[in-house]
Amino acid sequence: QVQLVESGGGLVQAGGSLRLSCVASGGTFTDYNMGWFRQAPGKEREFVAKISWNGGSTDTADSVKGRFTISRDNIKNMVYLQMNSLSLEDTAVYYCSAAGGTIVSPQWQYWGQGAQVTVSS
Repeated sequence: QVQLVESGGGLVQAGGSLRLSCVASGGTFTDYNMGWFRQAPGKEREFVAKISWNGGSTDTADSVKGRFTISRDNIKNMVYLQMNSLSLEDTAVYYCSAAGGTIVSPQWQYWGQGAQVTVSS
């Protein structure tokens, strides 16, 4: 059983930056591809970014491409989401997730409790 805990959320002005962190425990970190999702009020949870177990492959949603970067540190069992040029539309609860399967077809198995990101004008 993998436990995931996000941190780094908060309130930021539009145009600003924020970095989310997620620490994993209870499993072998390199067994999993990792990802970030978000859920805005009244909307369904949506994919944001994913990274392969060794960090060699990443993918981001079109809505955040060029602004958000996912990375991981397999020594520290951490995955990060660097968010730049934040806009009001980025306001959401952000979730870290661990997936089995391949980076092309991940099977999202474990989820963190979420971190609130609020972007103000």
